[in-house]
Amino acid sequence: MPEPGASPFWWERDQLHYDKGHLRFAGEKVQAIARRFGTPTFVYSASRIRENLARIREALETIGRPYRLHYAMKANRFAPILTLMANEKLCGIDACAPEEVMHAMGCGFKESDISYTATAVSNSDLDTLVRFKKLHINCDAVSTLRRLGQRDPGRDIGLRINPAMGVGYGENELLHYSGNATTKFGIYREQFDEALETAAKHRLSITTLHLHTGCGYLGKQLPVWEQILTEAKTFADRIPGLKTINLGGGLGVPHTSRDTPLDLKAWAAVIKNVFGDSGLTIEIEPGDYIAKDAGLLILTANTVETRQTTRYIGVDGGFNLAVEPAFYHLPFEPVAVRLRPGAPCPVTVAGNINEALDIFAENIWLPPIQEEDALALINAGAYASSMSSNHCMRGKFREVLLF
Repeated sequence: MPEPGASPFWWERDQLHYDKGHLRFAGEKVQAIARRFGTPTFVYSASRIRENLARIREALETIGRPYRLHYAMKANRFAPILTLMANEKLCGIDACAPEEVMHAMGCGFKESDISYTATAVSNSDLDTLVRFKKLHINCDAVSTLRRLGQRDPGRDIGLRINPAMGVGYGENELLHYSGNATTKFGIYREQFDEALETAAKHRLSITTLHLHTGCGYLGKQLPVWEQILTEAKTFADRIPGLKTINLGGGLGVPHTSRDTPLDLKAWAAVIKNVFGDSGLTIEIEPGDYIAKDAGLLILTANTVETRQTTRYIGVDGGFNLAVEPAFYHLPFEPVAVRLRPGAPCPVTVAGNINEALDIFAENIWLPPIQEEDALALINAGAYASSMSSNHCMRGKFREVLLF
């Protein structure tokens, strides 16, 4: 039960809350946005993005090491968001494809602002990347080292490792990039000597050690994350002249009322404990933490009826617009845009794609919802629009950035 005077809605905050029964986001009535732009529409808050970045920077300041902050643009590549970040010099960019590099530069970032990390890198990718001499490239395979070295010997690079441990939201192994099972990401300890030898053969100077082991971790996962960083340090200690440790992203946000927000002071204390005396610059590449709770996906309820014992709310968007519930079993919280009188009841919110897995939330308690009411999916600012598809030819949506 919430404390006396507290909001009954766990997700409410200053810029996302009910005002006289109407949901407001970034100072705007969500119902009014739905009427103006129609649905489905993604809406993002510039101020929330700024706030999230500022909190991370404040935490990094406590480590006592130089640091760089790169936004993982695969989370959301909406050009106005990237332009905002570039113009206000809020962060750099973590890119994972040549097109992302050029898109980021088109939005105002310099080559030197961008850290590039990808997997299964093709020759055509490398032929494009080597044209950008100030771009920092992290190699995640011996093959990549060899082929990059043939094209651009003498370049400063990063080496992405796989510490064979993973961390993510809850116990969800679908969100682990490394762990007990072998994954496609990074260089394992068994290949490390070969990687160092290949880099040396082509005069590639390894200035950065990179790792990214999972997505969405919160406070309960910090002990595991500290074990991962401790393992990564044993790799770092073997690279002479190393300048930077890039710890990837993965910082998560709450998805349900049972989740506690990540304590960034505790997170930074873990980094300080492992790398505070290392002499290295710290790099971080968050995506979720920066953009996820800065966005809503506004949808319209078009079908409201009971089938057997389940009350269904069908909406005008599907998992092709917000894939995480279907692909990664990450809970999404649908909320009513307007609070109608009446008692809440358990409902299942389903999308409009002809696939059985197109369910946003099951047995979630919502106030009365009528057909043509608007609903909002919170935490839709990351890994939603950027992963969208035109499955069933229902890929049309709009995006709006609110300042």
